[in-house]
This record gives sequence, structure tokens and C-alpha cells, in this order.
Amino acid sequence: MKLITEEIEKVEVITEGKGADKKLYIQGPFLQAECVNRNGRMYPMSIMEREVKRYTEQYIDKGRALGELGHPDGPTVNLDRVSHMIVSLCQEGNNFIGKAQILPTPMGKIAESLLNSGVCLGVSSRGIGSLRENIRGGYKEVGEDFMLATAADIVADPSAPDAFVQGIMEGVEWVYDVSRNRSEEHTSELQS
Repeated sequence: MKLITEEIEKVEVITEGKGADKKLYIQGPFLQAECVNRNGRMYPMSIMEREVKRYTEQYIDKGRALGELGHPDGPTVNLDRVSHMIVSLCQEGNNFIGKAQILPTPMGKIAESLLNSGVCLGVSSRGIGSLRENIRGGYKEVGEDFMLATAADIVADPSAPDAFVQGIMEGVEWVYDVSRNRSEEHTSELQS
């Protein structure tokens, strides 16, 4: 079995709540099937659906779906490098849209600082399995033995076509309206 990693770039940054209850999330396509990525690999939909179902039941639903800042060389999640917890993963066409909460760990604080500074980050999946050459298509296809180790690590240079994080911060701010002599609550959305 071989370590297989894939990266995705189109992920949103979302802030929910306010004050002590404020939480930062990244959200977007975490996994893609039926398309050839920059690594020259393609994941069949049947394999991706099976693994997302297993990963959701065994990890996300049990609060164990962790990811790291950066990409380690093995399939094991290193607790000293954990930056986020994946809280949902659902299918939309050939994409699997994920949402992950940035955790208040040392690596999570680095990720938060980078995101808040407007750095464009991506996500990358990790798993183990075999690859078989698709000679006609000129790519490698992920085999039936594929097992997803984590749906998303946070990385700087993803390989999947849609894996970059779009910086969208949502929050609540108060604006004082001088003409009305009162404060109003507004939801803000900032793109970087």
C-alpha cells in the first residue's frame, strides 16, 4: 500500500458566534472524484462514496476526524500537529464538501493567524491504497483497497483542482447610524 495525498484549494473561511463563543471554520470541497488532479490521479466515485461513508461513521460522527497543519509523510494523525477537526462532509456532484473547525491548538493558532492575514491556503486528503495505470487516459486510478486516513490537512499548495481556501469571514459587527441616533447589528462578509 502507498500513501496517497490530494489537495484542494477552494475553501471558505467562516467565523461563527461572537465573543468567547466565536469559532473559526474552513469550508469547501475537501475531496473530488471522477477528475484527474495535478498528481495525475483519479478517484472513482464508488470508492470515494464508500470511504466518505466509512470516514463519516467512524471519525466525523464520533468527534475523531482530525487534520494537521502541513502534510506528514505517513497516514497517522500526529496529535502534536493537529490544527482542526472536520465536522461535516457531504456530497455535491463529484465534490465532497467539508467543514472543519480550527482548534485552539498551537498549530490551529498558526492556521488561524495565516487565514486572518489573508493567506490563501488549501486542504489535502491523506489515505493509503494502491494505484493502477490507466494507459488510455494517461493517469493513475486509485484502487479498491483505498482507505481515507484524513479528509483534510491544511496545506499551502494543493493538488486537487478546486482545493484552495477562499478567504470569506462572516461575523457580526455593530454600526452606529448617526442619522437615526442608534446602533444596528450587521452581518459582514469579507473576501480576501
